[in-house]
Amino acid sequence: MQIIRASEVGEYVYCARAWWLRRVAGLEPAGRARREHGTALHARHGRAVALSSVLVIAGVALAVVAVALIFIAR
Repeated sequence: MQIIRASEVGEYVYCARAWWLRRVAGLEPAGRARREHGTALHARHGRAVALSSVLVIAGVALAVVAVALIFIAR
């Protein structure tokens, strides 16, 4: 008895013909290199977004420190 993974069910629900071509006929979809490149670009963008959040927090913290130093210097 073969185990059916959740990803296979999702693939079948999305497009039964694509599932059949991959699982039964043994064909791979075209554009694998482009898809992998796109995945890498999305990962890089995600890291940039995460870093930007950290930089915004650091900027706000530095602004608060600057205002505090101005009031202390008076």
